[in-house]
Amino acid sequence: MFPILTQALAYVSRVCGFDTLDSFPPGHAHARTHWSGAHFDIASDLKPDQIERAVCEKIANTPMIFSHIANPTPDMQRVILGMIGSRVQHGGQPLDLVALLISAYRSPYTKDALPGLRAAIEVNEGDPRAVLDFLGDSAAAFGVIDAVPHQSGLKLVGR
Repeated sequence: MFPILTQALAYVSRVCGFDTLDSFPPGHAHARTHWSGAHFDIASDLKPDQIERAVCEKIANTPMIFSHIANPTPDMQRVILGMIGSRVQHGGQPLDLVALLISAYRSPYTKDALPGLRAAIEVNEGDPRAVLDFLGDSAAAFGVIDAVPHQSGLKLVGR
């Protein structure tokens, strides 16, 4: 009787959104993507697109939380790419954000947010400055980051 009651309570808790998720549902296109439940409070009653939006929002509010995601989706990576562009636009150094992106690509299951990003990371042995140069050279062509001429070279502009 106790196992049946426990299962029923778990089911009700999940359906009502009292549980938190740490991954997309099995069979989802990004089923390998998972995150630390301690850092993300994602209700279990959300649909996959709502889950991704909630995770992206949390990344936008606290970029360092990105390090607690395994195999981030391309949209999650685009949040970081946008922040990199914004930081460069305002004269800041985004190397900490680039390092987060590089770290995500240690997994062979992380899908490229930009064509060639994985190859650029591997060829440059994870050097953040070289990856930032790659982003400056190619990101504008793929609509993630605009590149505008600047007196001291290429300047990235977040969308």
